[in-house]
Amino acid sequence: MNDIRDLFPGRMRERTFQLKAKRDAGAVWHEQQFVECKQCGRRAARTLWARSLYVCPNCGYHMPIGGYYRLSLVLDHGSFRELDADLAPQDVLHFPGYREKLATAQNKTGLREAAVTATGRIGGGACVAAVLDSRFFMGSMSTAVGDKITRAIEYAAAKHLPLVIFSASGGARMQEGIFSLMQMAKTSAAIQRFSAKGGLYISVLTHPTTGGVTASFASLGDIMLAEPGALIGFAGPRVIEQTIGEKLPAGFQRSEFQMEHGFVDQVVPRSQLRDTLIQVLQLHAGGKHE
Repeated sequence: MNDIRDLFPGRMRERTFQLKAKRDAGAVWHEQQFVECKQCGRRAARTLWARSLYVCPNCGYHMPIGGYYRLSLVLDHGSFRELDADLAPQDVLHFPGYREKLATAQNKTGLREAAVTATGRIGGGACVAAVLDSRFFMGSMSTAVGDKITRAIEYAAAKHLPLVIFSASGGARMQEGIFSLMQMAKTSAAIQRFSAKGGLYISVLTHPTTGGVTASFASLGDIMLAEPGALIGFAGPRVIEQTIGEKLPAGFQRSEFQMEHGFVDQVVPRSQLRDTLIQVLQLHAGGKHE
């Protein structure tokens, strides 16, 4: 009888996770039957977008996706266990209107904060995974996001698990000022300690990954992967052009450009990402037993 009771929490947890993942996907569409691609401008049926994992069936543009949905694409069924789910943002500077904007973002996305962290398995291999969700304040790094990422890194170190972080961010959160910027040092230091213990960190850069996140933990992976066409850099192209007074090269700061210049190890389409992660994690596990 105890064995039967033990099954229910896992089943309910997985069902809740899948419902959140479906909500993430549905939140993109607002019930329209046809969706226009932001890159090529062509329209396709909503069902076709869903089958292609929200990659444009015409031009291959990788639409930003929600955190739970992204995890559902890579984690083994039934393995999701969320970490620090109740960790919420703090209005540390009493910034005007910030609490109201947080409440709006929470109601719209169903998230407590811009980061989702969890343990799970990918191809049978246990790991810690974290995702920044660009729907919530553009995935900006608040004190709570910094705490969640740091705690996930420290959990991976304590349990001797590989770490996978999917980044999508506009950088620091202006409403938290210097406290947001301090998260760059905190998360980077946590990665350094994790690395010193021999941990494997796979950083997956998605569109867009910019600002303080790029300047900290997102760029410190042992293996750097990126989705096609993702904007990756500290400042955006328009800011750089205005600063230097010159036109930038075609495709500057896109993932393919970054790979050509050694910043990214491999550009991986969304449909191939799970298989790529399985391969890397299996190689890592095999190396530990040599």
